[in-house]
Amino acid sequence: MSPLALQTPDTGHVRSARQAFTLESLKLRLLTATAPRGPLMWIIPLAVTLIAGLLRFINLSHPHMLIFDETYYVKDAYSLLQSGYEREWEEDVNAQFIAGDPRLTSDPSFVVHPPLGKWLIGLGMLLFGDFNGMGWRFSAALFGTLAVLLVTLSARLLFGSHYLAGVAGLLMAVDGHSIVMSRTALLDIFLMFFVAAAFYALLKDRAQGRLSLARKLAVPAGNRPDDFLLAHGPMLWWRPWRLAAAVMLGCAVGVKWSALSFVAVFCVMAVLWDFSARRTAGIHKWFSSALTRDGAYAFVAMMPVVLLTYLSTWAGWFATSGGRYRHWAEEHPGEGVGWLPAPLRSLWEYHQAGYTFHTGLGSAHGWQSSPWTWPFAGRPVMFYFEGYDQGVNGCDVSRCTEVITDLPNPVMWWACSLSMLLLVLWWIGARDWRAGAILSAGAAGFLPWLMYPERTMYFFYTLPMVPAMVLALTYMIGKFISSDPRRGAALRPRIAAVSVFLAVLLLVSALFWPIWSGELIADEYWRALLWIPNWG
Repeated sequence: MSPLALQTPDTGHVRSARQAFTLESLKLRLLTATAPRGPLMWIIPLAVTLIAGLLRFINLSHPHMLIFDETYYVKDAYSLLQSGYEREWEEDVNAQFIAGDPRLTSDPSFVVHPPLGKWLIGLGMLLFGDFNGMGWRFSAALFGTLAVLLVTLSARLLFGSHYLAGVAGLLMAVDGHSIVMSRTALLDIFLMFFVAAAFYALLKDRAQGRLSLARKLAVPAGNRPDDFLLAHGPMLWWRPWRLAAAVMLGCAVGVKWSALSFVAVFCVMAVLWDFSARRTAGIHKWFSSALTRDGAYAFVAMMPVVLLTYLSTWAGWFATSGGRYRHWAEEHPGEGVGWLPAPLRSLWEYHQAGYTFHTGLGSAHGWQSSPWTWPFAGRPVMFYFEGYDQGVNGCDVSRCTEVITDLPNPVMWWACSLSMLLLVLWWIGARDWRAGAILSAGAAGFLPWLMYPERTMYFFYTLPMVPAMVLALTYMIGKFISSDPRRGAALRPRIAAVSVFLAVLLLVSALFWPIWSGELIADEYWRALLWIPNWG
């Protein structure tokens, strides 16, 4: 700015008004800072993804047995590969299954989760064999590794920093909760991946949509858009990243129905971003235009994609005739939702039965936990436990133990939980859209479970909100580093403090690694890690 402009604010105001709708001015208002380019754009995501992959794939086939709910999902995956739908098994056939002697019956099984996650487990079995841990756990490890990449890329979009992107990716890579779930053939890791993918796609859509809005409104300096465009703003028809988000959300629901909360929250969040964009751009009737031109269009564009993607995950059930409830409509003419085609009526009845099961699931379990304990990691789930006396299975002390528990890195988890609380204050006080986005993802993963206090629940239900928790901690780290107005003087000691904190987290992860991977350790070692009695 010239000295003359500094001395004559009225002239400066006129000049800024004349330039308000130039492309550069609109981009400055609408778009957040992006991370600097260069080799770090790919080096950092690649590095943290490689670390994540090593921690998730090393000795993946151990233990050579079906642990915890692998007994359901692995055998369901095998059944899907054989028949296209889930079938019943003979009683107590796990030992025969891992020995290569599957004992399927001809009866269809009543399963209460959609099939996509089991199809993905089956993909690994196709690649590496049906009856070994590498086969049935491969897809979980792969998707868990890719989720780390998505968190890294999302952090770069949110914070515009290679450093903070690397921090987020590293935190996600060494988190014990996601490591264990990536090394176990359960469904939740796939749910987490698709939720993280939808979140990343919406972040990309936010940037792409705002850039498109700026280009459609832009005029040369000294001009303004025509009156109709200035009043209502343009239509933004082509939103490929929003459609990608809809596909990812449909896949998430195709893994577990609990993803429906993310569908609702993410779609509302995306439309609210559109409201903010039109208001920031200077559109006069921003509320009504965003409601009709963005909100209604988003619903029409996204919801059919979500629904069709979800229905496609049932392709095996549709394509075959032996699945549970497959012929319910023919056997119950005139019942159900009469206007639907028979296959969809049958599937709707199946869903009603599954929903009744989910909402009525209240049988006590030794590893169940209340959602109120989840922020403290109060009751993680023991997936596997074996004890050996000296001289047995290589044990060279008086008593040895092999343990797999989905206990997170406790220091990191507690820091993440505290960060989520602080983020609420930051969002209320600063109205930072990034804080709102992270909180929305966390709320979608946590709050719905409070509606079913009598239901049996487990700590690993928190997995879909782990990316949000990691991003919350990264957000607070970023604020700590840059919050001092004399940034130059305070930057180095603050980065040093963060580095020490990260080193502590890495040390704790190394300490807990044996009980995330099922290594043979002294029983005293295992007992020393039980910082809270409910952990063991």
